Amino acid sequence: MISTKNLHTFHLNTVAANVLHIDDESQLSQLWELPGPFMILGQGSNTVFIEDYDGHLVINELKGVEFSETEEHYLLSVKSGENWHELIKYCLSKQIYGFENLALIPGTVGAAPIQNIGAYGIEIERFIKTVHFYQFSNNEIKTLSREQCQFGYRDSIFKKELKQQGFITQVDFLLPKQWQPVCIYAPLNTLESPTAHEIFEQVCHTRKQKLPDPAVLGNAGSFFKNPIVEEDVATSLLKNYPNMPCYEVDYGLKKLAAGWLIEQAGLKGFVHKNVAVHDAQALVLVNKSGKASGEELLQLISIVKDKVLDCFAIELEPEVQLIGRQGDLSV
Repeated sequence: MISTKNLHTFHLNTVAANVLHIDDESQLSQLWELPGPFMILGQGSNTVFIEDYDGHLVINELKGVEFSETEEHYLLSVKSGENWHELIKYCLSKQIYGFENLALIPGTVGAAPIQNIGAYGIEIERFIKTVHFYQFSNNEIKTLSREQCQFGYRDSIFKKELKQQGFITQVDFLLPKQWQPVCIYAPLNTLESPTAHEIFEQVCHTRKQKLPDPAVLGNAGSFFKNPIVEEDVATSLLKNYPNMPCYEVDYGLKKLAAGWLIEQAGLKGFVHKNVAVHDAQALVLVNKSGKASGEELLQLISIVKDKVLDCFAIELEPEVQLIGRQGDLSV
């Protein structure tokens, strides 16, 4: 048995049956032959091992970045084990802009399309051209277009039909040379004609202020999805809470801020045994003592969900993947 404590950023003291490291695509054909369950892991920033995992953990270590250009675009071909934040810094050094709003989102490039990561008005689907996906059933790599990836809010085909059916090996990004800053959300909306570097620095500064360093305080970043609700639901809530953050995402649909809901429910800084709602950002749950258990975290999740439901009639859904003995756990 191998400890998973340092393989996921919440740092619960759990174990897995085995850990395999994949640094070459030729190794992928071996995965389907593994006895028992297995799951693919990048840097464990969006995964929490609630219980000991009975299967194999497959650590993605595929590396490599190539870029080319046309008259209008830069094309980046990036192996899935590359660190996401380091890729952004690489792009800025090459004067390739567009990713800066997504700075300091933890994890690997391969996790980006699975989650359709997003922040400060940008979701990664905007820049994805194709995703290369090794399919276990036929031992082949298929190439999916952006449309075939079925992107939604923190969602994609890789969380649905293709979940556990294969391994993302590479993501191809298309970034326009005619760059335009996206400064919809605070604090970026206070910047005047910013450069991409200035947006990057502001995002990094803001995230460091609000989000604890998982090396110091175990956490999995934003723990809950921002709920998407019907327009009439948002309108009704705004009558009672006129300062409630509310953003249009589609015709007839609004996005609310889960962190604001949790804070208004009186839970910011709330402590439950060895876990807590972070005192600087209510969207983040933390391993307060470093000795938390999976059961304590499940209890805190239930407390947060129940309180927000009671106050606002809104049901929160975890953004983080919770893992039990055989795989996904639902709460």
